[in-house]
Amino acid sequence: MILVVGIVVGILFLEETHQEKRYRRDIGLEVGHRLLRPLVRTRRADFLDKSTDAIFDESRSLLDDEPPPGYRTTEGSPRYPSSRSPSPAAPPYNRSKPSVTWHGKSTATGIQKTFTRPVVTHIIGFGILAYHTMSFDQLMPIFLSSKVSRVPPNLPFKFTGGFGMSSKDEGMLMVGQGIYSMFAQAVLFPLLARRFGCLKIFRVTVIMWPILYFLVPYTVLLPREHRMLGICFCLLWRTTAQALSYPPNNIMLANSAPSMLVLGTINGAAGSTASLCRAFGPTITGFIHSKGLKVGVSGLAWWVTGIVCMLGAFESVLMTEPRRGETVTSHTDEEAADDSPMINPLSIDAALVAAAGPELSNTDEFLRATRSRTDPKDGTEA
Repeated sequence: MILVVGIVVGILFLEETHQEKRYRRDIGLEVGHRLLRPLVRTRRADFLDKSTDAIFDESRSLLDDEPPPGYRTTEGSPRYPSSRSPSPAAPPYNRSKPSVTWHGKSTATGIQKTFTRPVVTHIIGFGILAYHTMSFDQLMPIFLSSKVSRVPPNLPFKFTGGFGMSSKDEGMLMVGQGIYSMFAQAVLFPLLARRFGCLKIFRVTVIMWPILYFLVPYTVLLPREHRMLGICFCLLWRTTAQALSYPPNNIMLANSAPSMLVLGTINGAAGSTASLCRAFGPTITGFIHSKGLKVGVSGLAWWVTGIVCMLGAFESVLMTEPRRGETVTSHTDEEAADDSPMINPLSIDAALVAAAGPELSNTDEFLRATRSRTDPKDGTEA
């Protein structure tokens, strides 16, 4: 039922954000607006009834008032006797494929410029993160439900067994984990990101992941009265690390895009990479876990996954984050902004004419007087 509600909301009310496709007709969105129109119309009608009278009275009072004396004459207003001030024309629309300005350089939005080094490093980090977090989600229920071993451990690596928990107890742990995950993502991550930045948070988190994978199997060796405390601590660590890993990676991936036009391509590539790693993660981890149980090493799959986490920690060193204040802007928009002057040159000439006085009120006389003050050879004042 929840899935059906999500599909309906996406079809009827989700708007396109792509720069080139956001203005295309969307039949689903039109149907959604028609369904909401009676509700919106009722609330809008109540608002208009209260505000229309006040706006009309204010407009009528402004029209009926006499203008001040200074606004009744046009004397002193600069004008050209023999020329007309042209109205500013809108820049022509460029239908060519836009380029982008990234770090002050104009680049194309082709496929060869889309996957830059920062983009590729963030995608790889996203894939490694998806691999070992999915492996953790597969190994932890097996570890919790495995029977307690009666075989004495042969430290440091050779031991087996689990916690022997029931499905009900595991479900309660998962519920608590989910509640804390919402708190960590909604409260903890924004505070830390505002204080330290996404890149520092991500690097510290991925460095802490391998330590967790190394310690989890040893919780089964704790005294019986401390085992639940140890597993709760590991789950808390895992939930906090995941809440502080995925959001900064997604943010840095979006910020590293060379253009908003290729953001969909980058997100698609990142999602495909993560899905591929999520598919292979449980398969490879399950195979390693079965081999570990045969040789009496139940932590083998955990430790191999920790080695993958170490690769992700080394890879995070190669990641970069755009400095604060750097933005990605369209090159065509930048050219249009540069071509449109902030001050009209005709307005400057008119102001100079008005300041010259009545003896130079004619534009030609003023220009001749200005040229006579300048040496035609070097352009310096005589």
